[in-house]
Amino acid sequence: MGIKRVFSYSLGPEAGVKPNQVRKDFSECKIRGNQRAGYDIDELLTELERILLQTDNSDIILVGMGNIGQALAKYNWLNRRNINIVATFDIDPSKQRKRSDTVIYPMDRLAEIIERFSVKVAIIAVTEISAQEVCNQLIDAGIRGIVNFAPVILKVPPDIVVNNINLYDEVESVFYWVAFENSKKQSLSSIQDIE
Repeated sequence: MGIKRVFSYSLGPEAGVKPNQVRKDFSECKIRGNQRAGYDIDELLTELERILLQTDNSDIILVGMGNIGQALAKYNWLNRRNINIVATFDIDPSKQRKRSDTVIYPMDRLAEIIERFSVKVAIIAVTEISAQEVCNQLIDAGIRGIVNFAPVILKVPPDIVVNNINLYDEVESVFYWVAFENSKKQSLSSIQDIE
């Protein structure tokens, strides 16, 4: 867009925090800007990438090759962030025989593959009923972070990071806010009619 600099008062609302929190967080990370000129965008992006991608190992595995799993495996959003799906897993033998860009392994090879690739992060895209069992297997095999697409809250030890992506909740939230905004508009319209 041709913009060279950005300010905390622009970044704060986008991140859902106050501008002073942006400045404080950047300062903690040794990212320097100045009050009049803000932050140089190129320098800021370089520093953020350095901080967020400080690990050399950005390999990930995916468990569950149903509709969501297949969509995640095919979509190249991970590649743009230098994250590589090194293996996928499914209990269905017919899926294991299918040709795909990433090998689909049976679950009994989970620990072996995790160790071979030194993977620390996994995506769970299995049914609700299987999610906790899969989660336990992943943790036992050395996984430290999980992105969970199963519609269930996983029980994990305190040192394991889990991000829950519940599509049902997200869709429901959008419906709620659309209804809320519509209701707000109707209320304002009623008040104006009374006046």
